Amino acid sequence: MSDGPEWFAPKRYGYGAGFPISWQGWALTFVFLAYAFAVSIWFRHRLIVTIALMVPAVVVFLTIIAKTTRGGWRWRWGEKD
Repeated sequence: MSDGPEWFAPKRYGYGAGFPISWQGWALTFVFLAYAFAVSIWFRHRLIVTIALMVPAVVVFLTIIAKTTRGGWRWRWGEKD
């Protein structure tokens, strides 16, 4: 177990996180999806602006997920944690 918050479950196979397991994880996911949808609609004809707004958001989103995944991110082969 990690010392920090646990908002996401680890993937059973592979590297990374699975689904959210707390309301904070779900809230973060929905806020990110709403942001991505809004950016893609408002700037649909301006690809460079869309990319410039989405890249930092994705980096922040993945960083938060990595820090709040139970057991952290590591390669898993299907064993239960």
